[in-house]
Amino acid sequence: MASGLDEIDHQLLKLLQEDDRVPVAELGKSLGVAPSTLNDRIKRLVKLGVVTGFHAKVDPEKVGLDLLAFVFVGWSDPATEKLFLSAIAREPQVLEAHHVTGSWNYLMKVRLRTTRDLEGFFANVVKEVPGVQRTETLIVLSSPKETNFIQPPPLAQ
Repeated sequence: MASGLDEIDHQLLKLLQEDDRVPVAELGKSLGVAPSTLNDRIKRLVKLGVVTGFHAKVDPEKVGLDLLAFVFVGWSDPATEKLFLSAIAREPQVLEAHHVTGSWNYLMKVRLRTTRDLEGFFANVVKEVPGVQRTETLIVLSSPKETNFIQPPPLAQ
């Protein structure tokens, strides 16, 4: 946990994640804190890097991105990593990339329109990276839970 966060900061983080468009005056009432003080807290959380941005949550299916897949990518030459990361950094369909343990190097979360688009992603992005040796793809059938909500651990008593 970031040092210097108190119970009000934790509650504020929860409320901001639920709806960051709630007016500061309304948040202040919910938390029992003056709006000016709350505004200072929000600025401090941003400055500390605890809050990294404010974003709209978009329903991917409503914008035609019906296919969600998780892709494991593997190689043996360490030099491949820099090339791979550079290639995927340019690709908007790559929502997440995680360096993982086990027999794979990276796990990507990708969102596209169709399986044909996924095939193109492999042909034009992944297979174009020199050194990529193998992939394994899991196509998501449904997502009963999907969230970006971060619950900070309880404060030490």
